[in-house]
Amino acid sequence: MKYFTIRELTRSDTARWLGIDNTPPPSAVKALHDLVDHVLDPLREAWGGPIRVNSGYRCPELNKAVGGTPSSQHQRGEAADITVGSSSRNRRLLALIKELKLPYDQLIDEKGCRWIHVSHRAGHNRRMFMKF
Repeated sequence: MKYFTIRELTRSDTARWLGIDNTPPPSAVKALHDLVDHVLDPLREAWGGPIRVNSGYRCPELNKAVGGTPSSQHQRGEAADITVGSSSRNRRLLALIKELKLPYDQLIDEKGCRWIHVSHRAGHNRRMFMKF
C-alpha cells in the first residue's frame, strides 16, 4: 500500500454522524490490501496525481444506512468509490483503468461519472463494466 491507507478506505462521515463503528474485520482488511495492491496503487501511479476515495469498506450497518445493496462488495472490503474531482476527469480515469487492463471485478460509471466504483476480489475477476 503505497498511496492509500486503511484509514481512508474505512473513513465515513455517515458512520461518524450515526455513531456506527466501521472497523473492518481481518478478512476485509486483507481484501482492502488486495484492492489497493492490484488496482488502486497501480492506477494512482499511472494517473500521476491524487485519487480520492469517497467510500471504501462499509460494515453491514453502514451499508444499509447509505442505501447500499445487501450483496455490496464494499461490505467485504473489495470495492471503493473513487474520484479525481469532476465527471470529465473521472471519464479519463475510467478510460485509464480499462487501458491498463487492471484486474477489476466490477467497474461502474456512477451517475455520468460523478464517481467510479471499482472492485477486486481474490481469484477470478469478472471484468464487468456497467453504467448506473
